[in-house]
Amino acid sequence: MDRPNYITPAGYAALKAEYDALFATERPQLVETIAWAAGNGDRSENGDYIYGRKRLREIDRRLGWLSKRMKAAKVVDPARQEDRNRVFFGATVTIADEDDNQRILTLVGDDEADAGKGLIGWNAPLARALRGAALGDLRRVALPGGEREYEVIAISYP
Repeated sequence: MDRPNYITPAGYAALKAEYDALFATERPQLVETIAWAAGNGDRSENGDYIYGRKRLREIDRRLGWLSKRMKAAKVVDPARQEDRNRVFFGATVTIADEDDNQRILTLVGDDEADAGKGLIGWNAPLARALRGAALGDLRRVALPGGEREYEVIAISYP
């Protein structure tokens, strides 16, 4: 990876919880089901066996991805941010566009981004434009719907 995988403590805990649930619970149950299904004879038309093997491959792929992301993760606690007058990782920012429509966004790691909840990934175009911004700063962002200008109205950290 060419850039660090920043993540909040809560985001890292969520990745770890998913890994633990898949590895300690779901995967062993699935292996047991596959072994039972394999003992039933003809595997070519055995739905439990076929679906189980497919799901096992999906789980193993996801476990590999989660493992890689957790190893590359750099946990950053936004509550420890010293300069609270500028937008950095973990900041909750209130912005307004040219039409005075306000949005509240929190800059989080790319693995924990959820636009519907106002969590935008650290490397998203809007987040990159807001990095380092102070109150009252105007930032122009090239978005898929066209270029927009936003003003930073408020900045807070947990």
